[in-house]
Amino acid sequence: MDLNMNFNLSEMEEDNKAKPLSPDTIYDVLILGGGPAGMTAAVYCMRKGVKTGLLTDNVGGQVSETSTVENYMGYRYIEGSDLVKKFQDQVKQFEIGYRENSPAASIEQGDIKKVVTEDGTTYQARSLIVATGKSPRWLDVPGEKKFMGKGVAVCAICDAPLYRDKDVVVVGGGNSGVEATIDLAKIANHITIVQFLDELTADQVLIDKMNQFDNFEILYKHEVAEVLGDDKLEGVIVQDRDTKEKQKIDANGVFVEIGWVPNSEFIEDTLKLNKWNEVMIDCACRTSEKGIYAAGDVTSVPYKQIISAAGDGAKAALSACEYVLKQ
Repeated sequence: MDLNMNFNLSEMEEDNKAKPLSPDTIYDVLILGGGPAGMTAAVYCMRKGVKTGLLTDNVGGQVSETSTVENYMGYRYIEGSDLVKKFQDQVKQFEIGYRENSPAASIEQGDIKKVVTEDGTTYQARSLIVATGKSPRWLDVPGEKKFMGKGVAVCAICDAPLYRDKDVVVVGGGNSGVEATIDLAKIANHITIVQFLDELTADQVLIDKMNQFDNFEILYKHEVAEVLGDDKLEGVIVQDRDTKEKQKIDANGVFVEIGWVPNSEFIEDTLKLNKWNEVMIDCACRTSEKGIYAAGDVTSVPYKQIISAAGDGAKAALSACEYVLKQ
Protein backbone atom coordinates (compact mmCIF):
# COMPACT_ATOMS: atom_id res chain seq x y z
CA MET A 1 0.00 0.00 0.00
CA ASP A 2 1.49 3.35 -1.02
CA LEU A 3 1.62 6.53 1.09
CA ASN A 4 -1.10 8.22 -0.98
CA MET A 5 -3.52 5.35 -0.30
CA ASN A 6 -2.69 5.49 3.40
CA PHE A 7 -3.50 9.19 3.39
CA ASN A 8 -6.80 8.64 1.61
CA LEU A 9 -7.89 5.94 4.05
CA SER A 10 -7.01 8.10 7.03
CA GLU A 11 -8.89 11.04 5.52
CA MET A 12 -11.94 8.85 4.89
CA GLU A 13 -12.00 7.63 8.51
CA GLU A 14 -12.05 11.21 9.77
CA ASP A 15 -14.70 12.37 7.30
CA ASN A 16 -18.26 12.74 8.53
CA LYS A 17 -20.79 13.81 5.93
CA ALA A 18 -23.92 12.51 7.68
CA LYS A 19 -26.76 14.99 8.06
CA PRO A 20 -29.65 15.09 10.54
CA LEU A 21 -32.59 12.98 9.44
CA SER A 22 -35.19 15.39 8.07
CA PRO A 23 -38.98 15.15 8.55
CA ASP A 24 -39.38 17.34 5.46
CA THR A 25 -37.52 14.96 3.13
CA ILE A 26 -39.06 12.00 1.34
CA TYR A 27 -36.26 9.46 1.33
CA ASP A 28 -35.97 6.74 -1.27
CA VAL A 29 -34.99 4.25 1.41
CA LEU A 30 -35.35 4.67 5.16
CA ILE A 31 -33.51 2.11 7.25
CA LEU A 32 -34.75 1.31 10.74
CA GLY A 33 -31.92 -0.06 12.87
CA GLY A 34 -28.22 0.62 13.34
CA GLY A 35 -26.74 -2.84 13.79
CA PRO A 36 -24.69 -4.78 11.20
CA ALA A 37 -27.76 -5.31 8.98
CA GLY A 38 -28.90 -1.70 9.04
CA MET A 39 -25.47 -0.17 8.59
CA THR A 40 -24.54 -2.51 5.76
CA ALA A 41 -27.84 -1.68 4.08
CA ALA A 42 -27.02 2.02 4.44
CA VAL A 43 -23.65 1.65 2.69
CA TYR A 44 -25.18 -0.32 -0.19
CA CYS A 45 -28.03 2.17 -0.64
CA MET A 46 -25.73 5.18 -0.62
CA ARG A 47 -23.41 3.53 -3.14
CA LYS A 48 -26.45 3.01 -5.38
CA GLY A 49 -27.06 6.75 -5.27
CA VAL A 50 -30.52 6.70 -3.73
CA LYS A 51 -31.54 9.20 -1.07
CA THR A 52 -31.12 7.27 2.16
CA GLY A 53 -31.97 7.79 5.82
CA LEU A 54 -31.10 5.75 8.88
CA LEU A 55 -33.10 5.83 12.12
CA THR A 56 -31.90 3.79 15.05
CA ASP A 57 -32.35 3.37 18.76
CA ASN A 58 -29.12 1.58 19.64
CA VAL A 59 -26.08 2.10 17.41
CA GLY A 60 -24.36 -1.23 16.87
CA GLY A 61 -27.19 -3.36 18.19
CA GLN A 62 -26.04 -6.52 19.93
CA VAL A 63 -22.48 -6.07 18.66
CA SER A 64 -22.03 -3.12 21.01
CA GLU A 65 -22.65 -5.50 23.94
CA THR A 66 -20.23 -8.17 22.69
CA SER A 67 -16.86 -8.10 24.41
CA THR A 68 -14.81 -9.47 21.51
CA VAL A 69 -15.46 -10.59 17.95
CA GLU A 70 -13.27 -13.30 16.41
CA ASN A 71 -15.53 -14.60 13.64
CA TYR A 72 -16.05 -11.57 11.40
CA MET A 73 -13.95 -11.74 8.25
CA GLY A 74 -11.05 -9.32 8.11
CA TYR A 75 -10.44 -9.32 11.86
CA ARG A 76 -8.71 -12.05 13.85
CA TYR A 77 -9.77 -10.20 16.98
CA ILE A 78 -11.64 -6.96 17.54
CA GLU A 79 -13.61 -5.47 20.41
CA GLY A 80 -17.33 -5.30 19.70
CA SER A 81 -17.35 -1.56 20.38
CA ASP A 82 -14.45 -1.04 17.96
CA LEU A 83 -16.24 -2.94 15.20
CA VAL A 84 -19.34 -0.81 15.74
CA LYS A 85 -17.20 2.34 15.44
CA LYS A 86 -15.82 1.11 12.12
CA PHE A 87 -19.34 0.38 10.85
CA GLN A 88 -20.46 3.84 11.94
CA ASP A 89 -17.48 5.59 10.36
CA GLN A 90 -18.09 3.82 7.07
CA VAL A 91 -21.75 4.86 7.04
CA LYS A 92 -21.01 8.48 7.93
CA GLN A 93 -18.63 8.97 5.02
CA PHE A 94 -21.83 9.44 2.97
CA GLU A 95 -24.36 12.28 3.07
CA ILE A 96 -26.93 10.08 4.72
CA GLY A 97 -29.83 11.33 6.81
CA TYR A 98 -28.98 10.03 10.25
CA ARG A 99 -30.62 9.93 13.66
CA GLU A 100 -29.79 7.74 16.65
CA ASN A 101 -31.23 7.14 20.13
CA SER A 102 -34.71 7.38 18.65
CA PRO A 103 -36.65 4.12 18.17
CA ALA A 104 -39.51 3.81 15.71
CA ALA A 105 -42.92 3.58 17.36
CA SER A 106 -45.13 2.84 14.34
CA ILE A 107 -45.20 2.76 10.56
CA GLU A 108 -47.91 3.62 8.05
CA GLN A 109 -48.09 1.79 4.74
CA GLY A 110 -48.73 3.52 1.40
CA ASP A 111 -46.87 4.67 -1.69
CA ILE A 112 -45.07 7.02 0.69
CA LYS A 113 -44.47 5.18 3.92
CA LYS A 114 -44.44 7.05 7.21
CA VAL A 115 -42.43 6.20 10.32
CA VAL A 116 -43.36 7.79 13.62
CA THR A 117 -40.79 7.84 16.42
CA GLU A 118 -41.52 7.67 20.14
CA ASP A 119 -41.20 11.46 20.41
CA GLY A 120 -43.86 11.94 17.72
CA THR A 121 -41.60 12.92 14.82
CA THR A 122 -42.71 11.57 11.43
CA TYR A 123 -40.29 10.57 8.66
CA GLN A 124 -41.24 9.62 5.09
CA ALA A 125 -39.82 7.24 2.51
CA ARG A 126 -40.70 5.35 -0.65
CA SER A 127 -39.36 2.13 0.84
CA LEU A 128 -38.33 0.84 4.26
CA ILE A 129 -35.78 -1.64 5.53
CA VAL A 130 -36.61 -2.99 8.99
CA ALA A 131 -33.39 -4.05 10.72
CA THR A 132 -34.27 -3.43 14.35
CA GLY A 133 -32.76 -6.65 15.68
CA LYS A 134 -33.57 -8.42 18.92
CA SER A 135 -33.19 -7.57 22.55
CA PRO A 136 -32.12 -10.17 25.12
CA ARG A 137 -34.23 -11.09 28.06
CA TRP A 138 -32.04 -10.10 30.96
CA LEU A 139 -32.05 -11.36 34.53
CA ASP A 140 -32.57 -7.89 35.99
CA VAL A 141 -30.54 -8.65 39.11
CA PRO A 142 -27.88 -6.61 40.96
CA GLY A 143 -24.48 -6.63 39.23
CA GLU A 144 -25.77 -7.76 35.84
CA LYS A 145 -25.60 -4.41 34.04
CA LYS A 146 -22.18 -3.68 35.53
CA PHE A 147 -20.65 -6.69 33.80
CA MET A 148 -22.58 -6.71 30.51
CA GLY A 149 -19.97 -7.38 27.85
CA LYS A 150 -17.38 -7.85 30.59
CA GLY A 151 -18.24 -11.31 31.81
CA VAL A 152 -22.00 -11.35 31.32
CA ALA A 153 -22.75 -12.53 27.79
CA VAL A 154 -25.70 -13.66 25.69
CA CYS A 155 -23.93 -15.35 22.75
CA ALA A 156 -21.98 -18.52 23.42
CA ILE A 157 -21.11 -18.90 19.73
CA CYS A 158 -19.45 -15.48 19.86
CA ASP A 159 -17.85 -15.53 23.31
CA ALA A 160 -17.31 -19.16 24.32
CA PRO A 161 -13.66 -19.18 23.10
CA LEU A 162 -12.85 -16.55 25.74
CA TYR A 163 -13.58 -19.03 28.53
CA ARG A 164 -11.18 -21.82 27.72
CA ASP A 165 -10.28 -23.75 30.91
CA LYS A 166 -12.48 -21.44 33.00
CA ASP A 167 -15.61 -21.91 35.09
CA VAL A 168 -18.86 -20.48 33.75
CA VAL A 169 -22.53 -20.29 34.61
CA VAL A 170 -25.25 -20.78 32.00
CA VAL A 171 -28.67 -19.43 32.97
CA GLY A 172 -31.49 -21.26 31.22
CA GLY A 173 -32.34 -24.84 30.37
CA GLY A 174 -34.08 -24.36 27.06
CA ASN A 175 -32.57 -24.87 23.61
CA SER A 176 -30.39 -21.76 23.87
CA GLY A 177 -29.05 -22.73 27.28
CA VAL A 178 -28.28 -26.32 26.34
CA GLU A 179 -26.70 -25.28 23.03
CA ALA A 180 -24.55 -22.79 24.93
CA THR A 181 -23.54 -25.55 27.35
CA ILE A 182 -22.55 -27.82 24.47
CA ASP A 183 -20.38 -25.08 22.94
CA LEU A 184 -18.79 -24.25 26.29
CA ALA A 185 -18.29 -27.86 27.41
CA LYS A 186 -15.78 -28.37 24.61
CA ILE A 187 -13.40 -25.77 26.01
CA ALA A 188 -14.43 -24.62 29.48
CA ASN A 189 -13.32 -26.23 32.72
CA HIS A 190 -16.76 -26.50 34.31
CA ILE A 191 -20.28 -25.28 33.55
CA THR A 192 -23.09 -24.80 36.06
CA ILE A 193 -26.55 -24.63 34.49
CA VAL A 194 -29.07 -22.65 36.54
CA GLN A 195 -32.54 -23.77 35.50
CA PHE A 196 -35.66 -22.03 36.79
CA LEU A 197 -37.88 -25.09 36.28
CA ASP A 198 -37.59 -28.61 37.67
CA GLU A 199 -36.58 -30.00 34.29
CA LEU A 200 -34.81 -28.98 31.11
CA THR A 201 -37.07 -27.72 28.34
CA ALA A 202 -34.60 -28.16 25.47
CA ASP A 203 -35.19 -30.61 22.65
CA GLN A 204 -34.19 -34.14 23.63
CA VAL A 205 -31.67 -34.38 20.81
CA LEU A 206 -29.80 -31.42 22.32
CA ILE A 207 -29.99 -32.86 25.83
CA ASP A 208 -28.58 -36.16 24.55
CA LYS A 209 -25.72 -34.32 22.88
CA MET A 210 -24.99 -32.33 26.04
CA ASN A 211 -24.94 -35.53 28.10
CA GLN A 212 -21.93 -36.68 26.12
CA PHE A 213 -19.91 -34.27 28.26
CA ASP A 214 -19.19 -34.67 31.94
CA ASN A 215 -17.96 -31.21 32.93
CA PHE A 216 -21.33 -29.67 33.77
CA GLU A 217 -23.93 -29.81 36.54
CA ILE A 218 -27.52 -28.61 36.71
CA LEU A 219 -29.19 -26.72 39.53
CA TYR A 220 -32.91 -27.26 39.02
CA LYS A 221 -35.51 -24.89 40.46
CA HIS A 222 -32.87 -22.22 41.07
CA GLU A 223 -32.52 -18.64 39.94
CA VAL A 224 -29.68 -16.14 39.89
CA ALA A 225 -30.13 -13.51 42.58
CA GLU A 226 -26.96 -11.46 42.06
CA VAL A 227 -23.86 -11.18 39.89
CA LEU A 228 -20.72 -10.68 41.97
CA GLY A 229 -17.45 -8.85 41.40
CA ASP A 230 -15.50 -5.65 41.88
CA ASP A 231 -13.17 -5.01 38.93
CA LYS A 232 -14.01 -8.33 37.28
CA LEU A 233 -16.80 -10.85 37.49
CA GLU A 234 -16.21 -13.33 40.31
CA GLY A 235 -19.37 -15.41 40.39
CA VAL A 236 -23.09 -15.40 41.16
CA ILE A 237 -25.45 -15.89 44.05
CA VAL A 238 -28.17 -18.42 43.25
CA GLN A 239 -31.32 -19.12 45.22
CA ASP A 240 -33.34 -22.28 45.61
CA ARG A 241 -36.90 -21.39 44.61
CA ASP A 242 -38.43 -23.71 47.20
CA THR A 243 -36.24 -23.33 50.27
CA LYS A 244 -35.02 -19.77 49.45
CA GLU A 245 -31.56 -20.95 50.48
CA LYS A 246 -28.76 -19.06 48.75
CA GLN A 247 -25.29 -20.15 47.69
CA LYS A 248 -22.35 -18.64 45.88
CA ILE A 249 -21.01 -20.14 42.67
CA ASP A 250 -17.53 -19.03 41.66
CA ALA A 251 -17.35 -18.29 37.94
CA ASN A 252 -15.40 -16.30 35.37
CA GLY A 253 -18.38 -15.77 33.10
CA VAL A 254 -22.18 -15.87 33.00
CA PHE A 255 -24.17 -16.68 29.87
CA VAL A 256 -27.76 -15.47 30.05
CA GLU A 257 -29.71 -17.82 27.79
CA ILE A 258 -33.33 -17.15 28.69
CA GLY A 259 -34.42 -16.00 25.28
CA TRP A 260 -34.42 -13.06 22.89
CA VAL A 261 -37.26 -10.76 21.97
CA PRO A 262 -37.54 -9.39 18.40
CA ASN A 263 -37.88 -5.62 18.29
CA SER A 264 -41.02 -5.93 16.18
CA GLU A 265 -43.77 -4.53 18.40
CA PHE A 266 -44.14 -1.41 16.26
CA ILE A 267 -44.83 -3.42 13.09
CA GLU A 268 -46.91 -6.29 14.45
CA ASP A 269 -50.08 -4.86 12.88
CA THR A 270 -48.40 -4.11 9.54
CA LEU A 271 -46.11 -7.01 8.60
CA LYS A 272 -46.57 -10.76 8.73
CA LEU A 273 -44.72 -12.24 11.70
CA ASN A 274 -44.04 -15.85 12.65
CA LYS A 275 -44.98 -17.38 16.01
CA TRP A 276 -41.82 -15.94 17.56
CA ASN A 277 -42.78 -12.43 16.36
CA GLU A 278 -39.97 -12.40 13.80
CA VAL A 279 -40.60 -10.68 10.47
CA MET A 280 -41.24 -13.21 7.72
CA ILE A 281 -39.05 -12.61 4.65
CA ASP A 282 -38.21 -14.37 1.41
CA CYS A 283 -34.81 -14.94 -0.18
CA ALA A 284 -34.68 -11.31 -1.37
CA CYS A 285 -35.59 -9.94 2.08
CA ARG A 286 -39.08 -8.95 0.93
CA THR A 287 -41.75 -8.81 3.64
CA SER A 288 -45.50 -9.27 3.32
CA GLU A 289 -45.93 -5.61 2.35
CA LYS A 290 -44.85 -4.04 -0.93
CA GLY A 291 -41.85 -1.77 -0.58
CA ILE A 292 -40.93 -2.93 2.91
CA TYR A 293 -37.89 -5.15 3.40
CA ALA A 294 -36.27 -6.61 6.49
CA ALA A 295 -32.87 -7.95 7.48
CA GLY A 296 -30.93 -9.23 10.45
CA ASP A 297 -32.03 -10.69 13.76
CA VAL A 298 -35.55 -9.26 13.65
CA THR A 299 -36.33 -11.60 10.74
CA SER A 300 -37.17 -15.28 10.44
CA VAL A 301 -33.73 -16.14 9.05
CA PRO A 302 -31.93 -18.68 11.28
CA TYR A 303 -28.40 -18.44 12.72
CA LYS A 304 -28.28 -14.94 14.13
CA GLN A 305 -24.70 -13.85 13.43
CA ILE A 306 -22.97 -10.58 12.61
CA ILE A 307 -21.80 -11.79 9.23
CA SER A 308 -25.20 -13.17 8.16
CA ALA A 309 -26.96 -9.99 9.34
CA ALA A 310 -24.58 -7.90 7.26
CA GLY A 311 -25.17 -10.12 4.24
CA ASP A 312 -28.93 -9.83 4.59
CA GLY A 313 -28.57 -6.07 5.00
CA ALA A 314 -26.86 -5.96 1.62
CA LYS A 315 -29.62 -8.06 0.03
CA ALA A 316 -32.35 -5.93 1.55
CA ALA A 317 -30.65 -2.78 0.29
CA LEU A 318 -30.32 -4.10 -3.25
CA SER A 319 -33.96 -5.19 -3.23
CA ALA A 320 -35.13 -1.83 -1.90
CA CYS A 321 -33.04 0.08 -4.45
CA GLU A 322 -34.41 -2.04 -7.27
CA TYR A 323 -37.94 -1.32 -6.06
CA VAL A 324 -37.32 2.45 -5.86
CA LEU A 325 -35.51 2.73 -9.19
CA LYS A 326 -38.32 0.90 -11.01
CA GLN A 327 -41.06 3.18 -9.68
